[in-house]
Amino acid sequence: MHSAIPEKLFFKIGEVGEIVGVKPHVLRYWESEFEFLRPRKTSSGHRIYRRSDVELLLKIHELVHKEGYTIAGARKKLSEEKEEKKTQETNGPPREELLERIKFLEKNRREVLEEIRDQIKDLLSLLDE
Repeated sequence: MHSAIPEKLFFKIGEVGEIVGVKPHVLRYWESEFEFLRPRKTSSGHRIYRRSDVELLLKIHELVHKEGYTIAGARKKLSEEKEEKKTQETNGPPREELLERIKFLEKNRREVLEEIRDQIKDLLSLLDE
């Protein structure tokens, strides 16, 4: 059973073990199996985990202990999710969203142009007076 992540920037291995619900040796093993899990180390060699590390460890725990993935399967799933996220960031928003943005900008542009036209008419009428 794991608990909520406290509002801290860095965590010691014992704290992370409590949060995730595993022993420190399991965290060290996962670190050797998941190349993208690399906590920083202090000058004395103690691991310091960031919040993103803890979130990743919670995801690994969920995949392995709740969803029944093997370590290799969890590694593959996380790599696929990471690649999918990168692809989405590269490709940008979906076509439908882009079309909605274009519609909004066209409508907004027309309104602005109409407002400018009305202001020009008002200025011209002032000049005629």
